Amino acid sequence: MPSIPRPLLPDDDGGTDVALTAALQAHAEGHVDARAVIAPLSTARLLVPVVALLTEAEVGEHGLKQEKESEIALPKLVGQDGREAVLAFTGAETLALWRPDARPIQATGPQVCQAALQEQAAAVIIDVAGPASFVIEGTLLHTLAALHGPADQIAGRLAAHGVTTTTAAPAPSPPRRRRFPWSRR
Repeated sequence: MPSIPRPLLPDDDGGTDVALTAALQAHAEGHVDARAVIAPLSTARLLVPVVALLTEAEVGEHGLKQEKESEIALPKLVGQDGREAVLAFTGAETLALWRPDARPIQATGPQVCQAALQEQAAAVIIDVAGPASFVIEGTLLHTLAALHGPADQIAGRLAAHGVTTTTAAPAPSPPRRRRFPWSRR
């Protein structure tokens, strides 16, 4: 008999991780580089959306079309080049900005990256609808997916790669906005 998994945070109110949202905003404004986002992202709780898809309908006794079967699906964005991206959100509010009918599943940053690789996605996009989006792809996606264990062990592994768990000093480069060449699938 299947069991219902326990949530990461049973008392989760859907709020955002303060350190992660601050790092995302600072990165979006060009004040810090991506390393300032990676550390809080590696330990923060994220929300992965799932949506119900109607797979079979029937006409009911009152002559109205009604659901017979449905499935829960992980929505992905598809790039103009065909690459897929898994979505994750910092909180319930940012999830609702993208798609109010999606339901959240709690996961850590590394778990989301692992799921993306299992789904053969090329990227994870954090808070695609804003206010400050972030793309995880390439080596970073594979590195975060490989992280396992308690937060202090993850922080130690990140430090070994030159990533600290504190916010980096402001970078002199100008802010850059990244456009996402992705569409819904």
